[in-house]
Amino acid sequence: MAGPRERLVVVGGDAAGMSAASQARRLKGPAELEITAFERGHFTSYSACGIPYWIGGLVGGRDELIARTPDEHRARDIDLRMRTEVVELDLEGQRVRARDLESGEESWTGYDKLVLATGARPVRPRLPGIGAHGVHGVQTLDDGQRLMTALDRGEGPERTRGRRAVVVGAGYIGVEMAEALVGRGFEVTVLHRGEQPMNTLDPDMGALVHRAMNGMGIRTVAGAEVTEIPHDEEGRAYAVATAAGDRYPADVVVLGIGVEPRTALARAAGLPLGESGGLLTDLSMRVRGHENVWSGGDCVEVWDLVAGRMRHIPLGTHANKHGQVIGTGVGGGYATFPGVVGTAVSKVCDLEIARTGLRERDALEAGLRFVTATIHSTNTAGYYPGAAGMTVKMLAERRTGRLLGVQIVGGAGSAKRVDVAAVALTAGMTVDQVVSLDLGYAPPFSPVWDPILVAARKAATAVRAAGV
Repeated sequence: MAGPRERLVVVGGDAAGMSAASQARRLKGPAELEITAFERGHFTSYSACGIPYWIGGLVGGRDELIARTPDEHRARDIDLRMRTEVVELDLEGQRVRARDLESGEESWTGYDKLVLATGARPVRPRLPGIGAHGVHGVQTLDDGQRLMTALDRGEGPERTRGRRAVVVGAGYIGVEMAEALVGRGFEVTVLHRGEQPMNTLDPDMGALVHRAMNGMGIRTVAGAEVTEIPHDEEGRAYAVATAAGDRYPADVVVLGIGVEPRTALARAAGLPLGESGGLLTDLSMRVRGHENVWSGGDCVEVWDLVAGRMRHIPLGTHANKHGQVIGTGVGGGYATFPGVVGTAVSKVCDLEIARTGLRERDALEAGLRFVTATIHSTNTAGYYPGAAGMTVKMLAERRTGRLLGVQIVGGAGSAKRVDVAAVALTAGMTVDQVVSLDLGYAPPFSPVWDPILVAARKAATAVRAAGV
């Protein structure tokens, strides 16, 4: 006689949550496992990373970003409840309280196993006017839809009156949204507090991004601390004000300051959180100290294999892997997520940007002594038509020569070269070993000495010169 069905509850219907639910379903059928998933938004299983390219008109439509619809999940015997927000976790009673956002009705659902995939939310500093109409964060597909409606001059208070956009923040989202808005014909100003845009790079590499953005008609203002978003009597933003007393006219304001883990539920339930506020898990993505609770995606911290510490790194690649690991564990199998090296790529117009491993300040914070090497090369053989410049910066540990980090800024074909460095970092290779890698060569793809190898050779020389 078959035993009672286990009950799995998933909170969050995007990459990590629905990957976990789908993987668990592959391993256990409906007769063994009942799966209920709650999603507060209108969409599931979508590419948040694709939102800037949809906004910019490079993607034909919103639905192209959706990998699997709610009905497709339901067809796999997953009880997916849309526009339903989980508002309380009762860990002792093993149940969650959910609110239907349309009707306001609330109900409790019991579980045997719980997956928290609540994602992240755009950072919204507590500033006067931050909640005004026309101020947009861009993290979810719902966020993207609201912004698209405003840019298309739809009806209602969110519509855009003119063609002036101010982006606050110059990280990945800020830079990508600046490109998207320029592509839509907006006059774009980017305000950021740092010395250079892209604080995921060292300032000398960020300066290359700054020059390129200015050359593309994007106005960038460094050291700009936003203090207020003035709005009219109708509550619509019309400018962004800074501590220096400057005002930048704005018909739409996009927040690209970054994101933070959405873990208020977990905090209220007493689950363990790290320095960034992200949930702490073991290698199987099980929440520390809780046998029947797992978590993954943008709401968790992950182990940095290079720095040797926990970090919050919100990326869809990680979220999907987390979901696979979680679903395997929930389904009775075994899988682990060992950690990351911090690889990310982006672009602004024709300029590609990549990094992996540690920046200089990361290495200093980790207590590492290091050398740096920066080289300038091309993405193809210099004589090949269309050759574009590429700058590679490499960090290596003093004495050991262990590769610590790589940053790349350059033309087409530059960014994905970072994958070679990511593999080398994961393997713990030295820069001398990187120099000896047998990388592919032909004039349309690379100089005879690939820029990664040239940088590694220069870094190896710096290691030897530095001595002990």
